[in-house]
Amino acid sequence: MIMENYNNIDLVRPKKALGQHFLVDLNIAHKIVDALSTDHDVVIEVGAGMGVLTQYLVENQLNKLQVVEIDKESVEFLKKKFPELEGHLVLGDFLKYEMPEGDVGVIGNFPYNISSQIFFQILKYRNNVSECVGMIQKEVAERLAAGPGSKTYGILSVLLQAWYDIEYLFTVHENVFNPPPKVKSAVIRLKRNNVKELGCDEKLFFTVVKQAFNQRRKTLRNSLRSLIPAEIIDNEIFNKRPEQLSVQEFVALTRYFEKS
Repeated sequence: MIMENYNNIDLVRPKKALGQHFLVDLNIAHKIVDALSTDHDVVIEVGAGMGVLTQYLVENQLNKLQVVEIDKESVEFLKKKFPELEGHLVLGDFLKYEMPEGDVGVIGNFPYNISSQIFFQILKYRNNVSECVGMIQKEVAERLAAGPGSKTYGILSVLLQAWYDIEYLFTVHENVFNPPPKVKSAVIRLKRNNVKELGCDEKLFFTVVKQAFNQRRKTLRNSLRSLIPAEIIDNEIFNKRPEQLSVQEFVALTRYFEKS
């Protein structure tokens, strides 16, 4: 069941969705869905809204699809538009959603105001989620895919890249939305890498990365001073700033603290 004209659906649009930006270019929607592998045990769509991605997922992956949508009116709309989704719709908050067992693929046109929280949820379930394809704000997509030395390299860059290979797939321009947003969007893909264990205390690793980047203009000696034992404070690595360190160097840094 393909919605051929998204520009003419205002009369059936859920009231709470009237202020949102709707993707109306179905070629883009098709490209996003095609970017997700079809070999997952479960496919979770986050925030289906009007179903612009859902229509293609229903065609190709209905038997394994779970659509998580927090807005009740949108869920009722989706039930009417896609009767075949009966049993596949979940009214709830993805940020509180407990991932099912098995190999999980996540896809969505993620709400920009909570996109970072969505990725932290994926990190929480990194042993379940082997792939994620999402449309997010272009600036955020660039940040997630950035490498060491980049001004946009930050907390989520390091934490996600520790367990995922990240690809910036393509840019999505404002004119494919109704109404057009003020920012460009982008589609990225995360694929789980082969790392099972980081080789350091993972909770401490999270703490080190977050504390370092919370004062990213300072050297690590200053931003991590409360964590650094006196016997290693002269180590040259502490002369660097956080954006200069690779994931592997952050792991090594965490090991320094464990041993001291």
